[in-house]
Amino acid sequence: MTPASPAMPYSVARLLMLCASAAALSACSVAPRVERDFGNSLRLAQAQQTLYPEARRNLSPVNGLDAQAAKSAYDNYQKSYAEPDKQGNGFTIGVGAK
Repeated sequence: MTPASPAMPYSVARLLMLCASAAALSACSVAPRVERDFGNSLRLAQAQQTLYPEARRNLSPVNGLDAQAAKSAYDNYQKSYAEPDKQGNGFTIGVGAK
């Protein structure tokens, strides 16, 4: 029998470390299907809820409320938070006005 060379355990250890490193790095190389499809459901839901997708290219002004009506609506909205509605008695649920 020939005696084992002293470098033999080091080469086996190196080979094992090399194999372990290759296995660890190969696990990170391929993205799973979940990562490739990440965000697709959100983009699909947004696209399905858009009534007219080409509307962003229409640069003409939007017809709607005039300035006075818009300001009045905005002021009423702001006032609703400054002066909250009074809470009624708990025993009168569904009875009476407001």
